[in-house]
Amino acid sequence: MGSIARLTLALAAALSLLPGIAAAQNFPSKPLKYIVPFPPGGPTDTFSRALAARLAETLGQPVIVENVPGAGASIGMDRVAKSAPDGYTIGLATTGSHAINPALYGSRLTYNALKDFTHLSLAVSYINVLVVHPGLPIKSVAELVAYAKANPGKVNFGSAGNGASNHLSGELLKTLSGAPMQHVPYKGSAPALTDVIAGQLTFMFDIPNVILPQIRSGRVRALAVTSAQRSPYAPEIPTMAEAGLAGYAEAGSDLWFGIVGPAGIPRPVADKLNAELVRALRSPEMGERIKTQFFNAWPSGIEEFYKVVESDMGKWGKIVRASGARVD
Repeated sequence: MGSIARLTLALAAALSLLPGIAAAQNFPSKPLKYIVPFPPGGPTDTFSRALAARLAETLGQPVIVENVPGAGASIGMDRVAKSAPDGYTIGLATTGSHAINPALYGSRLTYNALKDFTHLSLAVSYINVLVVHPGLPIKSVAELVAYAKANPGKVNFGSAGNGASNHLSGELLKTLSGAPMQHVPYKGSAPALTDVIAGQLTFMFDIPNVILPQIRSGRVRALAVTSAQRSPYAPEIPTMAEAGLAGYAEAGSDLWFGIVGPAGIPRPVADKLNAELVRALRSPEMGERIKTQFFNAWPSGIEEFYKVVESDMGKWGKIVRASGARVD
């Protein structure tokens, strides 16, 4: 290739970037929409409203939260995926919406978790905590497994519903241990937790901001956290490996929130959104909010987030298939 041809190609490449650069310089020039694919009032909504308020301050434009719940977050995520790729519509993605739903819904899922989104930044990571009814003679995961094997048909666990992360946390325990355990789906974690406290269920998994007050009041007994390391919010609770079940964290313990937009957002605009999201997540105000909800801040680059989704789709897909979980 001659020098003139190379120069022409370089010039064409540079010119192709100009619209995106110009868009980034003018972005944002109007309010942004932030879609939360869950109902108002829960941990995803509370976190998102705090982040939206912080983003509005740094971007100089309102960031309007819109709750679009339903179908395990897939309705809201479909809305994000089908929005104009101009950076003005973003949304909250979760382990459920992007790592679990592809296997749970299969061909019925109306979006591709990798191809249909710009993965702007991870936001936070969190864990589940395994708890049992305190009246049972079970004080470790090893004892729970032994109890289930000695009492087939008598050990059950609750969750927020088929395919919820706390359902699959239980299925992973069941798969790795080989112990007979029956899943009982509920319409939300709260009624399941009520039945654990009442002794109608043997155990369940739930997030720290819900479960820690119940642990510390003695209404349930904590056995383990799902993460590879102990939680800074409950350092007295062992990991699954420490409590008697090796391999749990490696098989699929990652739980997270992240911020996505539709695929095709110009890279300069995506980079600007990433920078502002990282800045917001590292702010003292969001730091306090994150601690209040017992999360861990996890701001990331765009490529890192994509790789996490890709890896977790493989991990959680295996768990979904092994459990036989499905949504009718």
